[in-house]
Amino acid sequence: MVNLKVYQHFLHRTDYENFFLKERMFKFHQVKHIFEILDKMRCLRKRSTVSFLGILVILLLFMNLYIEDSYVLEGDKQLIRESSTHQPNPERYVHTFKDLSNFSGAINVTYRYLAGMPLQRKRFLTIGLSSVKRKKGNYLLETIKSIFEQSSYEELKEISVVVHLADFNSSWREVMVQDITQKFAHHIIAGRLMVIHAPEEYYPILNGLKRNYNDPEDRVRFRSKQNVDYAFLINFCANISDYYVMLEDDVRCSKNFLTAIKKVITSLEGTYWVTLEFSKLGYIGKLYHSHDLPRLAHFLLMFYQEMPCDWLLSHFRGLLAQKNVIRFKPSLFQHMGYYSSYKGTENKLKDDDFEEELFDIPDNPPASLYTNMSVFENYDASKAYSSVDEYFWGKSPSTGDVFVIIFENPIIIKKIKVNTGTEDRQNDILHHGALDVGGNIIPFKQNRQCSTYIRLGEFKNGNFEISDVNQKIPFDVHCMRIHVTKTQKEWLIIRSISIWTS
Repeated sequence: MVNLKVYQHFLHRTDYENFFLKERMFKFHQVKHIFEILDKMRCLRKRSTVSFLGILVILLLFMNLYIEDSYVLEGDKQLIRESSTHQPNPERYVHTFKDLSNFSGAINVTYRYLAGMPLQRKRFLTIGLSSVKRKKGNYLLETIKSIFEQSSYEELKEISVVVHLADFNSSWREVMVQDITQKFAHHIIAGRLMVIHAPEEYYPILNGLKRNYNDPEDRVRFRSKQNVDYAFLINFCANISDYYVMLEDDVRCSKNFLTAIKKVITSLEGTYWVTLEFSKLGYIGKLYHSHDLPRLAHFLLMFYQEMPCDWLLSHFRGLLAQKNVIRFKPSLFQHMGYYSSYKGTENKLKDDDFEEELFDIPDNPPASLYTNMSVFENYDASKAYSSVDEYFWGKSPSTGDVFVIIFENPIIIKKIKVNTGTEDRQNDILHHGALDVGGNIIPFKQNRQCSTYIRLGEFKNGNFEISDVNQKIPFDVHCMRIHVTKTQKEWLIIRSISIWTS
């Protein structure tokens, strides 16, 4: 089921609204019923259908709330205005909310360009940063520096960086723009760096908001404004690249992070996803298709006072039918700030999966996979070949069982590495097995198959690794096969299959 908790906040009002509770609960169950119907239809998994239905559901919820509030008497409205559930001034909302009925369109905001100009051509990836004045520390310049220094000359051609200086303090913005233009002038001239600001007049009122989770009023204001900051940044970046990754303003990057991201995207070709995560912390390293950004911007605006942005993201992902987190390891981005942007409090969070130096990322060219082993639940064969943190899990394999990879196109292999078992289940390894590669593809039942194989070697302690494969075999590889050579009582986890090509 789609998680409804984010919407249930709308049903919790002050005591003097109890008169309307029954009617609201009736409407809530109507909406819940809609979600149940959509959940049954989600098996279709067609992108256009799921996206349209997701938009429709949000619209129904929004209309439900609007109609619901129209029944509150004028006296009750006055009480509500004085309560913690603040009713916004319509004049302040006119810019940000007037187009909420069109979730696929951009929000009508006139941005101020503080440095740089609109891009002349579309890039592969936009990196978005939002920054405000901190009481202690300032890490924005170091973050921008890390993005550029950790990218090769070829990678720099494919990225754009957009910095949203979201603080309403104009003096601070002027100082930051001066520092950025002095340190990164060549990137600004090359069209790789833009600095923008969304004027305060476009923001909703940020006082008297709902105090969910018993947060202090100033924290609610901080996180609510942060949601709007991100919404305006995401809205700006909607059409300037194919993909978008969100970073915070106190992050350092892994070497050649763009190449790693591109390889992960390629490995997931044909797989439906909404969000890919390249860090397990906060709103760091979250990757989106650019065509999803308008909806994400509207979503953050619509629920800006409900909860922190990273909590909202899980609801957005689920609403667009990506049920599980897809996270890549090792992490490509690390939190480096010591002081939080909220009140300058200490924030020592670190991502222990982060690796800064260049690591050898496999190519894993497009392929189809199958096995005749008995698969446990949904731990299917494709998960062993994925770049994200998941694996294949099969029940006790027998002699002659196989795990086969059929490549879409013949490839020249440099290196192969296969790991079985996990830290939690160290005995679920391939105790006796071998790895073969094949050529001469032929049709076989509903699959394709190679007619001949050459054995490259045996598994040792559940692992297999070989280099210079292209020097050991006389043909391009169409297939790769893991062959069980002895029955075992233990189950088998294939944690990762990594292939490097010429």
